[in-house]
Amino acid sequence: MKSFLAILAARNKEYYRDKASLAWAFLFPLAVIVACAVAFSNPDTSIFRVGVHGDMNPASQAFLDQPWIKAVPFEHLDRALERTQHHQLDLLLSSEGGNRYWINTESSASAAVEQLLLAAGSDFERQQISGRKIRYVDWVIPGVLGMNLMFGALFGVGYVIVRYRHNGVLKRLQATPVSALEFLSAQLASRLIIVVVVNSLIFVGCLVFLDLIVLGSFLDLLLIIVLGGLAMISLGLLVACRTANEELAGGLLNVATWPMLFMSEVWFSLDDAPHWMQMMSNVLPLTHIVKGFRAVMIEGATLVEISHHLLWLAAMTAVTLGLAAVLFRWHRR
Repeated sequence: MKSFLAILAARNKEYYRDKASLAWAFLFPLAVIVACAVAFSNPDTSIFRVGVHGDMNPASQAFLDQPWIKAVPFEHLDRALERTQHHQLDLLLSSEGGNRYWINTESSASAAVEQLLLAAGSDFERQQISGRKIRYVDWVIPGVLGMNLMFGALFGVGYVIVRYRHNGVLKRLQATPVSALEFLSAQLASRLIIVVVVNSLIFVGCLVFLDLIVLGSFLDLLLIIVLGGLAMISLGLLVACRTANEELAGGLLNVATWPMLFMSEVWFSLDDAPHWMQMMSNVLPLTHIVKGFRAVMIEGATLVEISHHLLWLAAMTAVTLGLAAVLFRWHRR
């Protein structure tokens, strides 16, 4: 019993004396609470979701101000039409190129909200669109694939590097001709093989058992996994390049993963979130992985149409891997 108490006391002192880990243990829950409060501060009591493109006249604005209507603004008409086609919007209003509104002919909610619009005295011209309803599982599985890729890449390589440094393995390697870039590149390649194989197996399993919609190319999906894996592994190497202990590494990796998990539309859309949060989301690599997956699977996007996602992931890989090589430290101090 004395041995147990001695080890317990020593471990507690070691943890409490690590100021960074101790501070993170209290700051992280606070950050979660604040972010959730900001993102979900406005309770949604609406029944219908109406997309808005352009400026609305007073009559249309009065219709949108009704408590059962949730107005969702869009800068690009194509994206709004896509949401309407997939039953994610019940109605779409646009004032650009003439006052028009779109309904999905295969949606009963569209028919109902159209009657409310006509009763409000709208002068918008009727347009029709149709499309298969996207199940929640079809929409969320790309997010789950991206999330699994993120965790497998970041934590899989981050903890290994920190453990090597903590155990003195890196100090021994420093005496060899191996450069920091060569060592990190080898770690990246090794982990990439695992990430690609695991995520490919998960995708095939979901495809077989969940009957997922896949309208695009399987090769394009594989390319997203590869480039997404490279970006995430490089980020993990950057986090671990100077970290001395695994507890601090865990905190830093959570700092990297939590904003992406929350703001990359893994579980829910950010259409209703503040604009600044949507802008931040577009910087995160997981956002481009998830959006790339959804574009190929749900929309049948081509390689050219997802090229901006791929270029962003490639650029992030180059930057983070380069920084990790420059900042890399072989020893603990």
